[in-house]
Amino acid sequence: MPAPADKTRAELKRESLGRILLAGSRRLRREGLDRTAIVPVMRDAGLTHGAFYAHFSGKDQLTIACFVDAVRRGGKRWIGSVKDASWSQRLKRMAGRYLSTAHRDDLADGCAFTALSSDTGRAGSDFQAVYARELRRLLDAIAESGPADDAEPARLDDAIALMALCMGGLALSRAVADRPFSDRILRACNTAAGVIADRADQKIAQGEYR
Repeated sequence: MPAPADKTRAELKRESLGRILLAGSRRLRREGLDRTAIVPVMRDAGLTHGAFYAHFSGKDQLTIACFVDAVRRGGKRWIGSVKDASWSQRLKRMAGRYLSTAHRDDLADGCAFTALSSDTGRAGSDFQAVYARELRRLLDAIAESGPADDAEPARLDDAIALMALCMGGLALSRAVADRPFSDRILRACNTAAGVIADRADQKIAQGEYR
């Protein structure tokens, strides 16, 4: 059994890591990969620069850890419970939560997949691999399948289409300064998400899901 002093140090280390991940994930989504540097992240976390190396060896480890923390927290927020709605209702609910003005206006706590999609295309292979892994993890969660479960390829395709629509719609809505036009983009994409969801019901009725 660890001595009380050791336990206290371990608890403090976990707490400091949590503060770094929170500060880093917010800066990552707001500033992007290149501008998420060690010094400002540690300053945001209220910790010294030297404390960084108790957790990470360098910036690449930091950005990967912060990205994973952001998307795993965010996934629960977008998906919600998968047990209390039909497949089409779940798709519409997710789109409604994602393609909202509140999400559009909240860069620091928004979806890291959208915030970093362009950066990831120019990033190193390690970050790209983590992005792909976490995206597949999210899609599997939406489709209620495990990473090795291909029993419902049509449902996974629905999740991919919805996620692509949501990410593109959110990115476009953030890119335009004209607020009424930005709102219209969100509404149009929500309507298109409803079409995907209704088509999913048709595919179920036609026996396209196994």
